[in-house]
Amino acid sequence: MLPDAAAVAGEAAAEFERVARAACAKQGAFRVALAGGTTPRLTYELLADARGPHIKAIPWPQVHVFFGDERQVAPDSRLSNIGMACETLLRHVPIPGGQIHRMRGENPDPDRAAEEYEEILREAFRIGARELPRFDLILLGLGKDGHTASLFPGSTGLDETQRLAIATRAPVEPSGRITLTLPVLNAAAEAMILVTGAGKASAFARVRAGGTDLPAARLRPDNGTLLWLADRAAAGGSA
Repeated sequence: MLPDAAAVAGEAAAEFERVARAACAKQGAFRVALAGGTTPRLTYELLADARGPHIKAIPWPQVHVFFGDERQVAPDSRLSNIGMACETLLRHVPIPGGQIHRMRGENPDPDRAAEEYEEILREAFRIGARELPRFDLILLGLGKDGHTASLFPGSTGLDETQRLAIATRAPVEPSGRITLTLPVLNAAAEAMILVTGAGKASAFARVRAGGTDLPAARLRPDNGTLLWLADRAAAGGSA
């Protein structure tokens, strides 16, 4: 475990750079799905820091950005995942605009927005109707209730096996969400989950115990890596 949230962000930024450089060297592109919420903010800020080591080391023109989930809000809302990513990262790095693929949270029909995102994924990854996109890296977080992306406990979306993206509901406002499904998350080459703060300790302990009752406990890449980065507070004070 890492000592604090700053250390988690530092490790996450370093891993982001490592995977990005390896993917670009191997295949000429790096396909990443970003997380929203508060936890990844510092990671994005470190990646975009003009005085930091990552901004010059990552081949940004070869980066293709997607999102793990989005709230049903306008992109300029303070609650928008794309809004936060733009503020902290995307406006500060030279990624071509056509390589940033956002979910249309402002669409009043979230089911249609999810269908549109599935179409975007199939075109971007050049996959057929029964294939799954294979992200080089998916960034995720862990909610106090054990949710990840916008897959919440008790959601029927947890049993989805055919769709790439679905509309779902959160127990807090704004409740309308669009999210990637578990099969997509588990098809990634690497899923990296950031967990910080004592408020996540209970959920993190349950996931570590091996139970499957929480959505995050069902993150099990089929042929990839699952990397948990947690600080001491989230780990309940353990070393």
